[in-house]
Amino acid sequence: MSSIQLSARGLRQSYDLGESHLEVLQGVDLDVSRGEVVFLRGPSGAGKSTLLYILAGLEHPRSGSVAFEGEQLFGLGRDRLATLRNRRMGFVFQSYFLLPELTALENVMLPAMLGGTRRADEARCLLGRVGLSGRLNHLPSQLSGGEQQRVAIARSLINDPGILFADEPTGNLDAATGAGIIDLLLGLARQDGRTFVAVTHDPALASLGDRQLFLKQGLLKGGD
Repeated sequence: MSSIQLSARGLRQSYDLGESHLEVLQGVDLDVSRGEVVFLRGPSGAGKSTLLYILAGLEHPRSGSVAFEGEQLFGLGRDRLATLRNRRMGFVFQSYFLLPELTALENVMLPAMLGGTRRADEARCLLGRVGLSGRLNHLPSQLSGGEQQRVAIARSLINDPGILFADEPTGNLDAATGAGIIDLLLGLARQDGRTFVAVTHDPALASLGDRQLFLKQGLLKGGD
């Protein structure tokens, strides 16, 4: 089995904004190995989130390809792509996207329920791993921002994905809370040998990964 889990070739993306034409990605190539922790950095507006969403199959590029575990994402039908994302990928965003009417436990279980299973025991275990075993039945409105992000992290892992994507996961948190979230995310990824690809503007955070890549003027450059 190849050590390369995620591979992108020739990614280009552009947007028309009124009379302006914005070239965001101008031919990005990228390989990510299994179990690798990779941080994407770059100036504001460089297209880091756009690149992450394309790598995760959440957005289609204007041209180029992304292969995940040997499957070409943009050659799949909509239903097959949605199933792959649900079962084999996990996502953590700056906003928590918790359903307000569901408890912490129910929010964590939701991706499994969409896939046809409940996995209540796994959800309880994951909430314990993120330090929320005493908050299972709390609604999002009863949780702090840091606690809500911990619920979102547990939810991202409920289907035991091979890769975890994160887009500025501490962007809505204060520095101390954010540092705790990053420690948690990296700890979980490394404990489980899970591939982790994240967007961040924080050089101190990016230095904790195996590799950091810089997106500037539509091109990706490597770093140590």
